[in-house]
Amino acid sequence: METLERIQPNRQVMVFILMVFLSQALAQPIRYSVMEETESGFFVAHLTKDLGLGIGELAARSARVVSDDDKQRLQLDRQTGDLLLREKLDREELCGPIEPCVLHFQVFLETPVQFFEGELSIQDVNDHSPVFPTGEMLLKIPENSQPGTLFPLKLAQDLDVGSNGLQKYTISPNSHFHVLTRNHSEGKKYPDLVQDKPLDREEQPEFSLTLTALDGGSPPKSGTITVRILIMDVNDNAPEFVHTPYEVQVLENNPLDSPVLSVSARDVDAGHFGSVSYGLFQASDEIKQTFSINEVTGEIRLTKKLDFEQIKSYHVEIEAIDGGGLSGKGTVFIDVVDVNDNAPELTISSLTSSVPENAPETVVSIFRIRDRDSGDNGKMICSIPDNLPFLLKPTFKNFYTLVTERPLDRESQAEYNITITVTDLGTPRLKTQHHLTVTVSDVNDNAPAFSQSAYTLRVRENNSPALHIGSVSATDRDSGANAQVTYSLLPPHDPQLPLASLVSINAANGQLFALRSLDFEALRAFEFRVGAADRGSPALSSQALVRVLVVDDNDNSPFVLYPPQNGSAPCTELVPRAAEAGYLVTKVVAVDGDSGQNAWLSYQLLRATEPGLFGVWAHNGEVRTARPLSERDAVQHRLLVLVKDNGEPPLSASVTLHVLLVDGFSQPYLPLPDAAAAEARADPLTVYLVVALASVSSLFLLSVLGFVAVRLGRRSRAASGGGCSVPEGPFAGHLVDVSGAGTLSHSYQYDVCLTGVPRTGEFKFLQTVFPSLLMEDTEREIQENPNCRNSVVFS
Repeated sequence: METLERIQPNRQVMVFILMVFLSQALAQPIRYSVMEETESGFFVAHLTKDLGLGIGELAARSARVVSDDDKQRLQLDRQTGDLLLREKLDREELCGPIEPCVLHFQVFLETPVQFFEGELSIQDVNDHSPVFPTGEMLLKIPENSQPGTLFPLKLAQDLDVGSNGLQKYTISPNSHFHVLTRNHSEGKKYPDLVQDKPLDREEQPEFSLTLTALDGGSPPKSGTITVRILIMDVNDNAPEFVHTPYEVQVLENNPLDSPVLSVSARDVDAGHFGSVSYGLFQASDEIKQTFSINEVTGEIRLTKKLDFEQIKSYHVEIEAIDGGGLSGKGTVFIDVVDVNDNAPELTISSLTSSVPENAPETVVSIFRIRDRDSGDNGKMICSIPDNLPFLLKPTFKNFYTLVTERPLDRESQAEYNITITVTDLGTPRLKTQHHLTVTVSDVNDNAPAFSQSAYTLRVRENNSPALHIGSVSATDRDSGANAQVTYSLLPPHDPQLPLASLVSINAANGQLFALRSLDFEALRAFEFRVGAADRGSPALSSQALVRVLVVDDNDNSPFVLYPPQNGSAPCTELVPRAAEAGYLVTKVVAVDGDSGQNAWLSYQLLRATEPGLFGVWAHNGEVRTARPLSERDAVQHRLLVLVKDNGEPPLSASVTLHVLLVDGFSQPYLPLPDAAAAEARADPLTVYLVVALASVSSLFLLSVLGFVAVRLGRRSRAASGGGCSVPEGPFAGHLVDVSGAGTLSHSYQYDVCLTGVPRTGEFKFLQTVFPSLLMEDTEREIQENPNCRNSVVFS
């Protein structure tokens, strides 16, 4: 079933082609007439009207005029539709003696292909005079010839035909002869000399007459020949050919001087009157040039190459003349046998060297084939290679159309070399090949394709503006303008991304540039899409994703969070003198705005008041005692800690720590001498306050014992309320908890209450409790002393 379905469309196509062919073949040709010798450019006809076409259709459909003999004797003005003569026509050159003289031509149009057959009849004009082969002829007549005897004379030739051709012969007036004009079966007119009265050699041995040939033109033209008549002594018998007519076949490829046949004539007379000589009788120039006859042997030989395609047969008249002047006539029919000596001919009438891709069935070329041989030698087969997407379609007579079999794809193959082979069926077979080169013109059917669907680019922060950060690349399989790619930035999906101020792209080569310096800490990565569009019509485009990663640069120094660096009074760390080695004094906390190894921080103790007493852990910034404290160690210590990152080059920051050694935190919290001196210099009142504070502190030390005893007595009444009333002072409350970092084996809480006297800085009391009483004491002190603001907890 599938095979039948595949065959049915092919049959439909064949039927369609056959119908077109038959319709064209059966159409009557258009006929025109023109006189020969008409000048070139002569108007013959208006084809647009005669063919029933619209104005401008001949030009739109690329109309052409082609003659059968491949010589362009006609030209077509496509704009006006006029058919004109390209050259002056000579009827005798084109057709010779053939009448009527018709020039066949075809008019074919493209898109769609259509043929019209035409005929141009060339009318003869009287432009040639009759011409005899020689200027004189000799005629020998025996004296005993009887009146009424006919003597053949030489034939004149007139290249014109019809009424302009040779019509009659006349001879100069005399008393013994007149001329008779006879019509031959081939249409030629022959002159015969007719004897009117007896001859007497002794009275007049010779006559000289003028034979005139006249055509039928107006005015008539003529040609003459002198006829010399010799009156001969009596010869009773004329020669007679043994076989007449002779018939022979000769191959057209016979070599020159090859024998054709031998003729023979007999004369029963004896002696001189019985000897016979042979010759061609009233032969045309063509026969004289092609054949020769031996006067003695009668052998006819070939003196010119035969061509079956030019002349297919020859009718040769021969004569045999005896010694007395009598002659006998004979006929030889020579048929030229065709051999396969002409290869097929191929003539291109229309050629389209470029075919657009993706187009449906397109006419590539229209051509005609011809073989000048006949029979099987003239039958032809036309073919092209099977592996090409083209078809040959017979169109009209020997015209073929080369069309595309399917839409072509330039990207698969941009050029086709087509060999058209025409082979005849002769033996041996001859063939002709014609090579065509057909290029496939590009159509914009391929969008640009990026080498990657996504690109990842890395750029180091703090780059210089207009820095080339990478490239994108797209290729287009088309050619010419259809393959020229233009790059552009597409609007970002994130409207908050200022893409126009971040990057730009070179539209010609896809290079990407950073427009400004990038900051890793502000923008670590961003992505956008780029487009690639070709210059076809319509333009095709594609997209690719570009992801830009900002690489961190070590451009941020470490920043110390603790101790705070806000320009206020320095923070003092209190360390009990009983602290053992490894006691946690404080921790330096710093951060770095960079990332990766640029943000890896290390800590280092640069300077200390007493080297070797304190140490800083390199990785966490913890400041610890390096050995147990002693009474000989200074009370105040100043530590300079360096915080350094791991970048290249590394950046650093430093912080100063103030450490105060106290005896169980019973010493008052004193500002550092440096700070006190600075305040004393800044304000004299501060100096007085320092002196007053020292005096009050001395009194406080003397009264501590009394206060301790009183507090122990009041512990039982702690639940009833009362206690230390401390007004708000200049010190903000805070709680410091060090979990197991010191050397004490128990937890202690120190409650410090300030006196109600403002700005004296005096401590009211300092109390120590054991760990078992810690929570109870804390709750009680809060209830008794709600205004107690400063607490320090160690464990």
